[in-house]
Amino acid sequence: MSLPRNTTVLIVGAGPTGLASALSLINHGFKDFVVVDALVKGDNSSRAIVIHAATLEALDVIGCGDELVSKGTKLTSMNFDTRTGILARLPFDTLKPYTRHPYGLVIPQTLTEHVLVQKAASLGVAVHRPHKVVGMKVNADDTNLADITFEDGQVITTRYVIAADGARSTVRTIAGIGFVDPKSDRGHEFTTLAQLAPADVTFDNPVSNNFAFRGVMSKNNFFLCASLPPTFNEYLAKETGKPVEDRIFRVACGAPIEEGPVPHAPSKAYIQNLIDRFGPLDLSSDPSVNPSGKSVSIKEIIWSSRVRTHSAVADTFFTRLPLNDSSKTEGAAILLVGDAAHIHSPIGGQGMNLGLRDAVFLGEVLAKHIKATESIPVSEADHILTDFVVERRTRALEVIGFTKKLLSVGGMKETVVAWWLPISKVTLRDWALWILGKIYYLRRQVIWNMSGLGRR
Repeated sequence: MSLPRNTTVLIVGAGPTGLASALSLINHGFKDFVVVDALVKGDNSSRAIVIHAATLEALDVIGCGDELVSKGTKLTSMNFDTRTGILARLPFDTLKPYTRHPYGLVIPQTLTEHVLVQKAASLGVAVHRPHKVVGMKVNADDTNLADITFEDGQVITTRYVIAADGARSTVRTIAGIGFVDPKSDRGHEFTTLAQLAPADVTFDNPVSNNFAFRGVMSKNNFFLCASLPPTFNEYLAKETGKPVEDRIFRVACGAPIEEGPVPHAPSKAYIQNLIDRFGPLDLSSDPSVNPSGKSVSIKEIIWSSRVRTHSAVADTFFTRLPLNDSSKTEGAAILLVGDAAHIHSPIGGQGMNLGLRDAVFLGEVLAKHIKATESIPVSEADHILTDFVVERRTRALEVIGFTKKLLSVGGMKETVVAWWLPISKVTLRDWALWILGKIYYLRRQVIWNMSGLGRR
């Protein structure tokens, strides 16, 4: 596809954050942008599966909230158990006084992206594929512009670049922005969950269809199983031509690091082994262990992958391209959103949520900056962007800290508290979770933190 030669804003990446950026710009009356993506087609892997209340409110602003809700399943509580019993039930209804979305919305990322694509298309937004950025330099005639070069040799000249091109962002790398783990007192030395194996599966026994979400705490590991909405089956049938009749579940489990790295696409046997070792006994494939006396086995793997739970944040979410080899930055504005700006553990379902809020809020701020530069110098208007990215980076650091705490709880190491208190940390954690489930204020606080309403 031939690219336009000029645009005011170039959005690199057409995943959820890139599309949300485009929709937010339109919502604020700005349409002079181009969206490009390196892939021939959008990603069909489901990856993120929960949209929280604060994100749904942001998506309401760009006209996508109701459509997403219609395609997802409202999660009314999060249930945490041991392999054999109940620990805590954390209901979302404590959010009712604060939002019109007092629930978590279970919806695979592919469906989220599909809704955003359809909304963008209805407003005349085209995604130019496949176009991979390979270079950026300051325009020779106007230092406020940048020439963005693509793999096929085409060039777009632009004033702003929104980098929504993921954790391995080409734009961020070319711009020379650092991307490192913000060290804290809750690093990976406090958890056994350095790597996870997520998969979308069906089971051969309908007994397993009786729950929406459950997290299972075990010694040195954490297992999750969530029921995906029937609309996902419909979407897959349409996209692949292969109908899936059974309910699809997302499972995810820590994979012991001492057993080596998780395969790129874990097999049915690999995932089944993790379920049998770390999942609830009522999902065991061994009938002698399963309380029902029957085997519950994976019938089909729809998708599987591997995830490292490391964290990283960009040194800044806004910079300008340097002039040649000079450290002076006067070129086009480079703005980072989503995984290009921050990554962290998927525990807690915060990653895509934070990225979507970045994108929706950026649209308003960028439209304001563009308007301001019509009457004042760019250098004076830049405080609009600087103030915004400082706030968003602070939010990212808060979320990274939060997910590291969740990792340390879910991946609690099986050691004693101290020589003078010879109680297992795992036992103490389970007691604490049981107490948490009994105290209203503590339950509300956990759900509040998950919802994002306190750190939009």
